Amino acid sequence: MSKFKNIGTSQEKIDSLSLATGSSKFVDDFQFNDALQIAFLYSPHAHAIIKKLDASPALEMDGVVDVFYYDNVEQNLHTTAGQGFPEPSPYDALIFDNKVRYVGDRVAAVLAENKQIAERAANKIDVEYEKLDPIFDSEKALEPGAPLLHDKDKAYMPIPVPYDPDKNLAAKVKLEFGDLEKSKEESDYTFDHTYETQYASHCAMEPHGVASYFDEMRRLVIITSTQVPFHARRIVARALDFPIAKIRVIKPRIGGGFGGKQEVFLEQVAALATIKHKKPVKIVLTRPEVFQSSRTRHPIKVKLDMGANKNGEITYLDMHALLNSGGYGAHALTIISNTGSKVLPFLNKIKNMKFVGESAYTNLPVGGAYRGYGATQGYFALNQHLDMIARKLGIDLLDFIKKIHIKTGETSRVFEILGEGTEGVSQKIGSCQLEECIDQGAQAIDWYNKRKKRIKNNHKVRGVGVAVAMQGSGIPQVDMGSAFMKINDDGSFNLDIGATDLGTGSDTILAQIAAEVLNIDLSDIIVLSSDTDRTPFDVGAYASSTTYVSGKAVEKCALKVKKQILIVGSKLLECDSEELKLENGRVINTSNHETKTFGEIARHALYSADQFQIQASASNVPQQSPPPFIAQFAEVEIDQETGQIEVLEFVSAVDCGQAINPKLAEGQVEGAAVNGISYALTEEYKFSSKGHLKNKNFRDYKIFTAADMPKMETILVESYEDSGPFGAKSVGEIGINGPLPAIANAIYDAVGIRLYNPPFTASKIYGKMQERGKLDN
Repeated sequence: MSKFKNIGTSQEKIDSLSLATGSSKFVDDFQFNDALQIAFLYSPHAHAIIKKLDASPALEMDGVVDVFYYDNVEQNLHTTAGQGFPEPSPYDALIFDNKVRYVGDRVAAVLAENKQIAERAANKIDVEYEKLDPIFDSEKALEPGAPLLHDKDKAYMPIPVPYDPDKNLAAKVKLEFGDLEKSKEESDYTFDHTYETQYASHCAMEPHGVASYFDEMRRLVIITSTQVPFHARRIVARALDFPIAKIRVIKPRIGGGFGGKQEVFLEQVAALATIKHKKPVKIVLTRPEVFQSSRTRHPIKVKLDMGANKNGEITYLDMHALLNSGGYGAHALTIISNTGSKVLPFLNKIKNMKFVGESAYTNLPVGGAYRGYGATQGYFALNQHLDMIARKLGIDLLDFIKKIHIKTGETSRVFEILGEGTEGVSQKIGSCQLEECIDQGAQAIDWYNKRKKRIKNNHKVRGVGVAVAMQGSGIPQVDMGSAFMKINDDGSFNLDIGATDLGTGSDTILAQIAAEVLNIDLSDIIVLSSDTDRTPFDVGAYASSTTYVSGKAVEKCALKVKKQILIVGSKLLECDSEELKLENGRVINTSNHETKTFGEIARHALYSADQFQIQASASNVPQQSPPPFIAQFAEVEIDQETGQIEVLEFVSAVDCGQAINPKLAEGQVEGAAVNGISYALTEEYKFSSKGHLKNKNFRDYKIFTAADMPKMETILVESYEDSGPFGAKSVGEIGINGPLPAIANAIYDAVGIRLYNPPFTASKIYGKMQERGKLDN
């Protein structure tokens, strides 16, 4: 790889100073003189029909402006999933409905002069419910005779895939090739277990918020903490039957998203109130509202059956995954598809494979997009299975993985068969340094000196585990990113991008790509992002797409600008453009070393007789989705007297192609890894028998803090992906896929027990050790 000026350097985030000093504006920082506030009334029942709603006690209160509910709002059926059109999620949601489908489902919204009045008024609304039988178990939800959540005439799937609300089926996908039954009969060993992952909250620092108002041109402006500004605009327009041309969506600074802000469920409420009353409106959720009534990680039950022969060949793989979608079907198809499509290509040498994925409606909180997006749940099962197989065969797990994983130049039938309810896209792996990731990670954790040794410290015992994964870089032939650039009089450049920076540093990354093409300093790029009136279209921040998809659009756009600069330069320097090069904001004639600054180039283009604006736009729709690869290692210590577990060290070695900004890439991996460790050890929704969430605050829902952090090490193992901008692949999601199985495998290495349902609490570990002890006796 050649040396770069901007690429591969850990440059400071362009918004770091404003964030550090608190001058960056988040949704709640936008103030309006006459803004009205909204508070919601939520359902206390998991499943019920609203027979009667009397809003008069609320409306009679001083300061209350309006109350919105199912009987006084004109609205259209839509999905709240912020995905590309047509969305691969069922249209099963209304802004307000006369049926509630989980505790915390929205019943009404009070519009008042301030939040306190709105909250008091919401509690005064009189609602008469007809309670229905709830269903909380995803398996039972699909059984004949189960209570139905959605009526067939009120919910439908906009794309032709299996969907049947008469059976509580929110989505179904299937893949099969080879002779599964024959291979099962001929296998020397079989391994069949069921894994269950749990509900979890995104826990972004900033809660969901939105502000809306009409500007001086009577256009509806929505300022929202969204990952998907353009999708939000489209969904609001559909839900309210309001013209897209009259809506402008702006994303300000965002305090984290992790997929939770890919959902569009507040914007249409604020817009509804502003449209009716012609006043600014603001909604900012409380933390309990975020926990219960926004979106969560989907729980998935994975039944995995695999076979192996004594020679180390995996003979077959049979996976059934059942997703609990909650009350609505947002992302239900895509996530259950990803449980197969992001996981199964890893084992591309298996000749006999079957995958069935189903998503079920239940009367629990609604799942949505969450970092890892189905792959996290699938890799939890797969990596424990690989550990079991290697132990049974008596071979080193790392050598086993090196033998069976997909490699550079190889493909998988899964790629072409399994898409989002449609056929996938055939592709070959262009870059893969997983073996180097394994070797470097093993060295960092001291794998060979610690594995299977059960190192003891009094009554505490230690073990190490590993997990491997691949992910993707955007959705091939679906996702699109776009960019626009122009030069200014002084030789600086405006870069307008639709891509959405959630705090990840994508504004900086994309500016580095543009600066590299033009061979200028990062400070010469002025970035404007995520404004549907001012920036070109982009699908938004999800599916690990921004660097790979939007970055390539920026690279294409900058190359067009470069070409125009060279045309003007050739006139001013009286030579062919082939004799010119760009360096440090100058056009240089390589023959005689005469130069012109970019400022001179710009002014000539703008003010000479043959004036024109040096500017360009470009879009990018990838034809493939090159996966990053990762090997993650955990060392744990378990107190055999109590079952208490501590992660002592966690190592992530990742191949994300050429890292555009290494420090930001490391931050992405480390943040995802801590997110995954917290999910493995502490995070869990706890429900009452009637579906009430009992731990909807940070006092009762434990997430990892700085005080809980183990020793962390992140290793970037560079490859070069030819299809990516300057060799880059994605890095945002993959780091969350390994902690859960790596810790599970380390627990087995330490105390010889398998755990199939996180979080791995002390009581679960101790209970399993006691069971094992009884069996041993």
